[in-house]
Amino acid sequence: MDPLSLARFQYAATTIYHFLFVPLSIGLVFIVAIMETLYVVKKDDVYKKMSKFWGKLFLINFAIGVVTGILQEFQFGMNWSNYSRFMGDIFGAPLAIEALLAFFLESTFIGIWNFGWDRLSKRIHLVSIWLVSIGTILSAVWILTANSFMQEPVGFVVRNGRAEMTDFFALVKNPQLWVELPHTIFGSFATGAFLITGISAIMLLKKRDIEFFKKSFHIGITVGLISGVLLAFAGHDQAKHLVQSQPMKMAASEGLWKDSGNPAAWTVLASINPKTHENTAEVKIPYLLSYLSYGKFDGKVKGMETLQKQYEQKYGKGNYIPPVRTTFWSFRIMSLAGLALCALGIVGAFLAFRKKLVESKWFLRIMVAAMSLPYIGSITGWIMTEIGRQPWTVFGLMKTADSVSPNVSSGELLFSIISFLGAYTLLAVVMVYLFVRVIKQGPSMKQEDPKVISNDPFDREAYHLVAK
Repeated sequence: MDPLSLARFQYAATTIYHFLFVPLSIGLVFIVAIMETLYVVKKDDVYKKMSKFWGKLFLINFAIGVVTGILQEFQFGMNWSNYSRFMGDIFGAPLAIEALLAFFLESTFIGIWNFGWDRLSKRIHLVSIWLVSIGTILSAVWILTANSFMQEPVGFVVRNGRAEMTDFFALVKNPQLWVELPHTIFGSFATGAFLITGISAIMLLKKRDIEFFKKSFHIGITVGLISGVLLAFAGHDQAKHLVQSQPMKMAASEGLWKDSGNPAAWTVLASINPKTHENTAEVKIPYLLSYLSYGKFDGKVKGMETLQKQYEQKYGKGNYIPPVRTTFWSFRIMSLAGLALCALGIVGAFLAFRKKLVESKWFLRIMVAAMSLPYIGSITGWIMTEIGRQPWTVFGLMKTADSVSPNVSSGELLFSIISFLGAYTLLAVVMVYLFVRVIKQGPSMKQEDPKVISNDPFDREAYHLVAK
């Protein structure tokens, strides 16, 4: 394979892997903060146990997520040096703020929260976990600020072959950021919520710590349902903006080769032939594409062939149509996952309200599998976002083919891909092992028998004194 394809594959693989941790950190710590708030308000120790138990999973996920994120920034210099030269003045600013402000906020107060249970007052300790949650959201804000510029460049000028920032606040006010951010945050909340409901479902099926995991499930399903509904509204706002900012991506996500009629029908399923620019066996819903695009049941949507001609006039000769099948199907998988989240949230909330959750083993089994739904939705959503922008790295300014490092060989890239994926596989094994260990211990957080730990009588005596 050529260096460009290998560089793209490596970045896609490492980014998708890293994104398994990011939404879970944001969502899980938010729910842990809610649990500790309930502990402080209700003075019920079960909520304290919940904060500690689910907080331990958050700490494991956060630690491994940090390691996987380091490689993301290294790749800009290693594989995408042309991009870094062109974009460094703009891209570096939000990344630096994320590292120096948001990440330090998270890291500092994670330590205070983890080691401050018996050293701080309840209210100060509660403030620390909320500051961690705010820090994770701020991290997302600055990362998405950088990404939003790639989708919709603002506040810059091209000088001496480089993009230079002229207005920092234009980056912060970028309309693309403010449709991306709610979608990402609500998706993260749903990820944390469905992990909690899924693990709770496993323990309820095993009839372990029933009251603890019932309450955990209730909180998780409530956050999951609210997040799923808000996620749908945020996605609708993003689709309406997409028609204006990146109409080619919108047309590709609909498999729309020619201009639609008025009103425009939404294509549910289609057999797409990119070579002939035709679709066969289409299943459509009348009026729906107009509503998704404009918020009303009226309006035409431009097709890819029309947009290709417009882009050639504006940007010069070239193929500006992204991989249509990938964009089309990733959007539908994301949408289906979102609908499933809402449906399961409604059913789960109903069963919890009717106090029939524990008896509904069929539903608990579904919720175990449903832990994967937010991940499927998040990953396919980002695939659609990034693949649908092709052939651009920075929309309208820099193409992906011009962004890759000129002196990196295929052999070097292949070696680094194998090395990175090997390291990531090892990290995945470590994370699964630690998660399983914590879950098996349960909310009591019981340690291993001291006889297993040590044969020294002094160690065993010390263990029992601490336990007492």
